[in-house]
Formats: sequence, C-alpha cells, structure tokens
Amino acid sequence: MIRVGLAGVGFMGWIHYLAYQRSEVAKLTAFSSREDKKRAGDWRGIQGNFGPPGEQIDVSSMKTYATLDEMVRDPDLDVIDICLPPHLHVDAAIAALEHGKHVFCEKPLALNTADCDKILNAASRNNRLVMVAQVLPYIGPFTYAAKIVASGEYGKPIGGYFKRIISNPDWIPDFFDPHRVGGPLVDLHVHDAHFIRLLFGMPESVYSRGSTRGQVAKFCHTIFEFKDKNLAVAASSGTLDQSGRPFTHGFELYLEKATLQFEFAGFVDGAETMPLKVLESSGKVVRPELPAADDVSAFVDEIRDMANSVKQGKVLPCLDGSLARDAIHLCLCEQESVFAGKPIAT
Repeated sequence: MIRVGLAGVGFMGWIHYLAYQRSEVAKLTAFSSREDKKRAGDWRGIQGNFGPPGEQIDVSSMKTYATLDEMVRDPDLDVIDICLPPHLHVDAAIAALEHGKHVFCEKPLALNTADCDKILNAASRNNRLVMVAQVLPYIGPFTYAAKIVASGEYGKPIGGYFKRIISNPDWIPDFFDPHRVGGPLVDLHVHDAHFIRLLFGMPESVYSRGSTRGQVAKFCHTIFEFKDKNLAVAASSGTLDQSGRPFTHGFELYLEKATLQFEFAGFVDGAETMPLKVLESSGKVVRPELPAADDVSAFVDEIRDMANSVKQGKVLPCLDGSLARDAIHLCLCEQESVFAGKPIAT
C-alpha cells in the first residue's frame, strides 16, 4: 500500500480525499493544512463546481501537520499529493522531492515552462517520480478514445477538434492572474493541450486567435501544426460572459477508419450529453457502453496509476510529468500567439 500525504485541503484536496477512501492501492495517512479547524476534521466549508460538498471527517487515523515542511520530513510517507493553489506547486514539489518523496501534483504542474523544468530537474537529481493529475484521460469517453488510438483498431489518428468552454468563474478571484492561477488556457485548456500531446505528439507550432483579458488570453481558437502536414488538429477554449451554460466540453477524433464523437454541456437548468459514438467508415454507428462512473471515479483511477507508477519505478503515460510540462508550454505558446497575432513555434 502506497502511503500518501495530502498537501492542501481545498476543493481538489477534498476530491482527492474522497478518491483515496475508495482506493485499494494507496492510503491517505497524513495531510497538512494551516487551518486549525481543518486539521481537526472540519472540512464542511469546501464546495466546488462538481462533486459533493465537504463534510466533517474522522482524522484519528491520519497524522496532521500545520505546514508542508513538517509533512515532507515524515519518514513514513512515500508520496506527497499536492493540491495547493497553482502558484505554490513549484516550491512544494521541490521540497517533497528533496526530502525523498515522490510527487503527485494536481494540474497545472506549474504556471510556466521554466518552473515545470525546475520540478522535473529536481526529480531527476533526487531519483524520484513526478506524476501529474491530468484527469481528462481517466474520464470515460476520453479513456476510450486514448485506448482506441493506442490499439490501432481504426488506424492512425489523422486529426481532431477539441473544445472546453466555461462561463467566467467569478468565484475564483485570481483566475485571470498569470502569476497565481494562470488564466483560462493554463487552468482550463491545459486539459485538451495535454490530451492532444498524448494522442498526436508535440506540435511544431500553434496559431491562435481570440480575445484577451489583462495579461492572459480569455478565449481562443487554435490550429496545431505538426511535422506530419496531413494532421489537422484544432481546439477552442476559454471563458465566455454568458452564464447560462457554465461548462461544456467535447471532441471529434478523426482516425483512418472511424470518427469518435462526444459532447457534454452543463446548463443552469440541467445538463445534456451527446454520448460517445464511433462512426465507422463502413457507415455503421457504434455506441460503446462505458463503465458506470460518478464525479470521483476518474480520480480513483488516476490514483491507481499513481500507486502503480511508484511500485514499478516508472511513470505511466497519462501521468507523465514531461507531457504535463509540454501541455503548459503549448498553452503559453497559444497565449503568445493570441497577443502576437501570428503562429508561434513550440
């Protein structure tokens, strides 16, 4: 059983806590929080945009720490799970790595490419693993798509279109701050940038057009250019001022012998889903039956891969810190392209 210490008891820390309660391969044995009431188990003030609200929890079986510096010195921990605000990821990850702990970090790994590289270099120096919780590949339709590409059942991927759009998240005061949260591309689009990197490899350049807010891109459409000029990949992502549809995401993935199609949209009065379909070149429409899942299931699965990565001494692909780094780099290149009005080499 992999022993984990959780750094940060906010919304994502709560979701990770719930996932550990279901895990058969990793156990949450410690956590750190600056707040006395959270160290006492009062997590009732936690609320996010999915999943259940926080509760009063039993902390009697866990060690509690007021600071991360104390927790990383705990000799009984194998992994530090970082669910702190994004601008704190770099120092927290490096501290954990330098104290001999593996790191499991919520996305984004860091807010810029150089800081991602600092974390990865620290992991290399200390012979530890950096695993990044990019949860998208563990969500049903995306999991299926990634497996279909890896299997080659319908031939090679020849293109795709991905979208991830939300209404302005006014409950996150620093959302558009490039130095604290990162803005829509680094915080939101990073999911699809990572998935594109996972499926197609690293693009050679990006060309993005869209709107800005302060120092960050607010919304944009992007074309990804690859060495293989036959690949046609694009994405749309960012925030809109219309609050009637708080969230939508989806994709069309084009393979040599099929197209995969999926879309979900959450509205203020409910949600609508266009379930995953495989449109075969023969004309047949296949509707895969995906495993039953709830808001926490994907996090249970990524924790499983985290634990297995530690056991094997090698990071499994969906959690690879280098891919997470590349996703951040792509987001920042796209942002640069929006401001410059021209393609940017990656």
